[in-house]
Amino acid sequence: MGISNKILWGGLGWVLAGPIGGIIGYAMASMKEERGGAGLGSMFGMPKSGGNYPQTRAGDFTVSLLVLFGQVMKADKQLLKSELDYVKKFLTTNFGRDNSSDLMILFKDIIKQDYSLPTVCRQVKGHMDHPARLEMIHVLFGLSQADGEIHPLEIDVIRKISGYLGVSSTDFNSIKAMFVKDTTAAYTILEIDSEADNKEIKRAYRKMAGKFHPDKVSHLGKEFQEMAEEKFKAISEAYEQIKDERGMA
Repeated sequence: MGISNKILWGGLGWVLAGPIGGIIGYAMASMKEERGGAGLGSMFGMPKSGGNYPQTRAGDFTVSLLVLFGQVMKADKQLLKSELDYVKKFLTTNFGRDNSSDLMILFKDIIKQDYSLPTVCRQVKGHMDHPARLEMIHVLFGLSQADGEIHPLEIDVIRKISGYLGVSSTDFNSIKAMFVKDTTAAYTILEIDSEADNKEIKRAYRKMAGKFHPDKVSHLGKEFQEMAEEKFKAISEAYEQIKDERGMA
C-alpha cells in the first residue's frame, strides 16, 4: 500500500502550500532525480496549483512534524542514530513499515535543507488548532529524549518553536516537566505553584485534564490520539503524586 493510500488517508492539504510545501517540494524533486523520474509527488497527490486547503489532518500533522524534527535534531550540531531510530519507529508505529521507508527518504532530504523556522511555524500556527500544536511540542520532546539526554540546545529550539506556534510558556513548561524532572515537576505539569492550597490543586488538575484530553486530537487519527494519552497519563500521575505528598483525600 503506497503513501497516498495509507499515511495520508486524512489527506495532505495546507502543507503543500507556503514554506513547508517548498521544503518538501525540493526534497521530492531531489528524490525524483535519484529515482529516474518517479518521485513522491504523485504519491502525495501534490496539486499543480493552489486552492482551498482543509484544516489539519493526520498527513498535514506528520509532514509538518518531520520538518520540525529536523530542526531539533540539528540543534546540538550532530545527527544521532538514536534520533533517526526514534523518527523511524515513530513513522513505522503510526503508518506501517512500507510507508515509513518512503517517509524516511523524504525526511533525510528535509534535514539537509536550511529554512526559516519562524515562517514554517507561522504556517503551522495558521492552520493547526491548539491541541494539535501542544501534541507537536510533546512529540518533539520525545525525539529530544531519544538518546537518553535532552540537550539544552534542543530545549532552546523547542522553546522557540513553541513560542512561534503560539504555545504559552506555561504550557511549554508543563510539557517540558513531563520529560525534565525536578522537585517541583508535578506542580509545573499542573501549571500551578507549589504553595497552592488543595482546592487550587484540584481545580488545576481538572483544567489540565480537560486541556490535554486525548479526544482533543482525535481529528489527527487514532494513532496520534493514543500518543496524546501519554500527556494525559503524566498529568494524572503528577496529581496523584501531589495528593500522596499532601495526604489529600
